[in-house]
Amino acid sequence: MNMKTVLVLLLLALATIFALVCVLLTRARAPGACQHQPPAQEEADDGRSRVFADLTPEELAQVVQYLRGSLGVPLADAAHAKPSDNCIASVDVQLPAKAEVLRFLDAGGARPPREALAVLYFGAQAEPNVTEYVVGPLPTPAYHRDVTVQKYGGKVPYHRRVVTGVEYAAINDLIQRELRKAPRFLAACCASDGTDLATITTAPRGFKSGDRATWFVLFHGIVGTGYFVLPVGLEVLVEHGPLDVSQWYLRQVFYNGHYFPSISELENAFVTNSLKVVVVEKPKGDTVLGSMRPLRSPGAPGPLQFEPQGPRYSVRDNHVIYQGWSIAFGMNPNTGPRLFDIRFRGERIIYELSLQEALALYGSNCPGGMSTRYLDGSFGIGKFSYELVRGIDCPYMATYVDRHYLSESDVPRTNQNSLCIFEHDTSLPLRRHFSDTHSLYYGGLRKNTLVIRAVSTLINYDYVWDFIFYSNGAVEVRVHATGYISSSFLHGQGTDYGNKVGPHTLGTMHLHHIHYKVDLDIDGHLNSLESHDMEYKTVSIPWSPGNTIQQPFLHRERLETEDDAAFPLNASLPRYLSFTGPKPNRWGHLRSYRVQVVSFPGEHLPTSSPMEKAISWGSAGAAACATPTLSRCHSTSSNRYKLAVTRRKEEEPTSTSVYNQNDPWTPTVAFADFINGETITNEDLVAWISVGFLHIPHAEDIPNTVTVGNSVGFFLRPYNYFDEDPSLYSPDGIYFSSEQEMGACGANPLACLPTVTCAPRLSPFHYGGFLNISLGPPPGGH
Repeated sequence: MNMKTVLVLLLLALATIFALVCVLLTRARAPGACQHQPPAQEEADDGRSRVFADLTPEELAQVVQYLRGSLGVPLADAAHAKPSDNCIASVDVQLPAKAEVLRFLDAGGARPPREALAVLYFGAQAEPNVTEYVVGPLPTPAYHRDVTVQKYGGKVPYHRRVVTGVEYAAINDLIQRELRKAPRFLAACCASDGTDLATITTAPRGFKSGDRATWFVLFHGIVGTGYFVLPVGLEVLVEHGPLDVSQWYLRQVFYNGHYFPSISELENAFVTNSLKVVVVEKPKGDTVLGSMRPLRSPGAPGPLQFEPQGPRYSVRDNHVIYQGWSIAFGMNPNTGPRLFDIRFRGERIIYELSLQEALALYGSNCPGGMSTRYLDGSFGIGKFSYELVRGIDCPYMATYVDRHYLSESDVPRTNQNSLCIFEHDTSLPLRRHFSDTHSLYYGGLRKNTLVIRAVSTLINYDYVWDFIFYSNGAVEVRVHATGYISSSFLHGQGTDYGNKVGPHTLGTMHLHHIHYKVDLDIDGHLNSLESHDMEYKTVSIPWSPGNTIQQPFLHRERLETEDDAAFPLNASLPRYLSFTGPKPNRWGHLRSYRVQVVSFPGEHLPTSSPMEKAISWGSAGAAACATPTLSRCHSTSSNRYKLAVTRRKEEEPTSTSVYNQNDPWTPTVAFADFINGETITNEDLVAWISVGFLHIPHAEDIPNTVTVGNSVGFFLRPYNYFDEDPSLYSPDGIYFSSEQEMGACGANPLACLPTVTCAPRLSPFHYGGFLNISLGPPPGGH
């Protein structure tokens, strides 16, 4: 082969390589063929977060199989079990003791055994009761131990059990049978034969321990709309305490301000013209009150948030990593979302951050409304966190995660796509400054956040649960309320309890109280609590003798006991309240995280109420501060709290119990008992935080309530924890001066995106949230 041929082949090869490079570069810039950059991993995800993970469907099934073969008693499937049967009510993960977990995570100790907590209803025993077992080790159980007495000091009485779907179905059958005894009344008042009326339960179920009698409110059950705002004026009190369902009966009937001993008596009063009937027409068409069908066709789509180079966070199993943050997440079927082992830049800040309870307390001049104090944990905040709708509940391109649970069935269920994780551009600078003196420059940082979200639909109300993480090390916890109001039939002086929002509909005044557990670990798990606030002192002016000035000064105080750190709802809270670690930062101040509550729930139940102790984490007391000094305003046994800090104890894992709803008069867990004067200096501490708001429904709550203005929460903010703002290390900061060339890429990296940007290719919309629901009697209303 001569030299000329070699040169020709070499030129052809170079031309081929050049053409291939051009093709590859062109394809790399093609829309929809983005070269996503994987997020930087600040720490390896080695599976340690699995110590906090919810149970898998396989593990749940193994626990059921083990219990069926190991307890020596027949167990009915809870999906069909009568009150007089034995059954497995629920199974959830049993979290290991904190000391065991810390040895595993921080000291190279053995991984704690994985266990489950099983709740069983024993109705077929001489003394029916609720029993809780710890079952393990998973995935192949070999032991179980009864922990009921250890947790609650005794067996849980059977009347405290949660009302099951089977029980509600039996109650609904009873109501339908009874309604057939009043055909003429129903036709006249409601254009109904009773079969098209929907019911909503109330709670609690009586006036003393042992009661199990519930008011049910009846509504026009219009398909495809919110029947919660369509009351017909009829309410019935059902006695369902006996274990034999055949012994259940209607104890009382209420209609339009009048009480009757039975449905038959109501029908007789109507037939004899001794009862005034208010005609409530059956709603028709798409204009029915409460319809959410849009009144105009869709317009052009609004702005869409997308990730030009793919997500900057990563999710694996129950663990998410984002710009220095490391978080383990989960979902309790009763109490809802919970987070563990929250670290920032490699240091644990929070061991546990979890929702505890949501209370809705109503006022009305109808029996159902006036007696209602819902504790949503007993209905299932996590269980009713259904699939999220892409583009509405969360950004379209968020990461969606399935959650699994076992409740009232021997078969695990899945709420697919029921938790979402996404990075959010708040369209607001986290910090910025434009310098127009001495030198000209600009520095700023985008306020991007990581959001972990779930939404619980508790029959009529929908709660949006947000946990938000910022690049400066702050955490925000926030809940939005939306969904439908719960209403009463408008009669008499009904507007003393709310506003008229429909022809016969009273939007009943109610309170929302939400309670959280925050187990902060600042520089280790042994912390103290300090308050910082501004006070004034009168001083002589040094340069002007004879004159004085009111000089503000910083008052610092260490709170020594649990009583010092229990802040009543009717008292002020120090404006700075911080968990401090044992070590100082570079400037000599103890490294701390501040608890900043931005909303307070206000009073709900006075301590004179016989059921107040069951919700003593949030109810108000009569005592007031004796002195204006914040640090001296401590609680007494008659006060309840907007915020309380206690020593962490394994025997005090939650501030309430699902059993409190049906026996609030003798609560299974009374949070007030946690506060008993113990020292909180250099101890493992927990903050218990109440937030909430008063909702007086109004015309604009129809068709349903908007989230605007209906959100509450709190912040956990670094306070001398760092030597400077850690957001300096965020990749989103920019800085430029008047002296540099204002090239787009040099001044603002966002301008560096390719001309042909990486437009998102949205996956086809699909929604399977209706597949895991059996339409039947509602388990509750709010």
